[in-house]
Amino acid sequence: MKLYVGNLSFETTENDLQDLFEKHGTVNEVHLMMDKMTGKSRGFAFVTMNDGTQAGAAMSSLNGQELNGRALNVNEARPREDRPRPYGANRFAGNRR
Repeated sequence: MKLYVGNLSFETTENDLQDLFEKHGTVNEVHLMMDKMTGKSRGFAFVTMNDGTQAGAAMSSLNGQELNGRALNVNEARPREDRPRPYGANRFAGNRR
């Protein structure tokens, strides 16, 4: 089960999240989202746990818990939505002569 973890402090690391979630079960992957331009955290992450029961326990226990001065927002991750691309997918494939 993939969990969304939001409202993270910019100082929070993947290791911090790994340690926090491992208290509730086996963590397969932690992916802290980083800004491409600045290299800084975007304030949210995804944590993947195999066991749905453990993930549910982590979600209910950690939602609202404080980490690095911020109250965590922990929910089941939703599938990524397709977003329309600006100017269309073939922006540069116009009429070339």
